[in-house]
Order: sequence, then C-alpha cells, then structure tokens
Amino acid sequence: MAEQQEPLFELNEQDQHGLIRVAKEAVAAAAQGRSAPTIGPLSSRLRACCGAFVTLTVGGELRGCIGHLRTNRPLFQTVQDVARAAALEDPRFPPVTPDELDAIRIEISVLSPLTDLPVDQVGRIQVGVHGLCITKGGHSGLLLPQVATEYGWSAAEFLEQTCYKAGLSKGEWRRGARIQIFSAQVFGEEARPHGE
Repeated sequence: MAEQQEPLFELNEQDQHGLIRVAKEAVAAAAQGRSAPTIGPLSSRLRACCGAFVTLTVGGELRGCIGHLRTNRPLFQTVQDVARAAALEDPRFPPVTPDELDAIRIEISVLSPLTDLPVDQVGRIQVGVHGLCITKGGHSGLLLPQVATEYGWSAAEFLEQTCYKAGLSKGEWRRGARIQIFSAQVFGEEARPHGE
C-alpha cells in the first residue's frame, strides 16, 4: 500500500489573512520607500520555517513573483521578504510604484519541503497538486503547481517546461537531472472587477 504524504501543516483562514496583510504592508512599504513594518505576534504555524512565493498581479496580469524554496526564517518573515522583493526586484518588471498599490492583488504559495523523485517514478506527478524543481549542471528551474493547471499541461509537458525554465533542453529530465516535487497551499486576494 502506497504511503500518503501529509503536508507539514495547513494554514487556517486566519493565518492566511495574516500573511496576506504582511505581504500587502511589505509591498506598500517597498513602493513608498519605507522600511517594512514590525510584525506583531502570530500563530505558531506562521513561525514555522518553510519556503514561500509571493505573486503580484494587476488586472490578472503578472506584475512580479519572487520566492524562496528553502529558508531558515519563520514563514511570516519569508513572506515579508519575498513580497518586498516581488515589488522591487523581479528583473522582468520595473519596481512597483505607489500609484499601482490599489490595483495590485497578492497570491501566496506556501511550500512543503522538496522530495526527490526518481525518473522512473515521474508517473507520481499530479498536475495541479505538485510543483516541480529540476536541477542539472548548475541550472535550476522551478514551477509552482498552479502553473501546469493554468496552461493545461500534462505531466510530461510540465517536466519539459520546468527544464526550459532552468535553461535546459526540454528532455533533460530523462538524462540525469535531479527531479524534485513539492506541494503548495495557495491563497490570495480576490480580484476586483475592473474600475473598482
């Protein structure tokens, strides 16, 4: 009987709202050139050390995304750090400006630890459940679980696209690359209708 892997923890609604508030305040402070605010007491779950990504969107379009896979910092501090970085340091976009703050929506992905997946077990990849990290020869690429769902990829296409993001040829996952899977609890602000 296959062993079912349980997540380390599940964030409840209050924890999620707390992290979204931390991320919003960090993005606002970054855009306005202020230091990140001091964070008050939070639940023990938000003090656990685990990786996280913060994605910023405007009108449904990507505006910034930065994260850490592994960290020895508490989750709330990781979210604060990567939210600030997503606002200022994503090389694909100019820094977020104060004028954009009302339009920005935040999505947070809290990551489970990475688990090695031998190439002969890639059939275990569940699209929409697992994210992928592929590493080979100094190249590394990561895609969050929701990316495969958004693009309608099969598990094979997900593997290929993660290789592509790593700067590898699409079939390198078959040729000695390190394949790792993880899960993510994803939550965020609801998008507002345009003009609100």
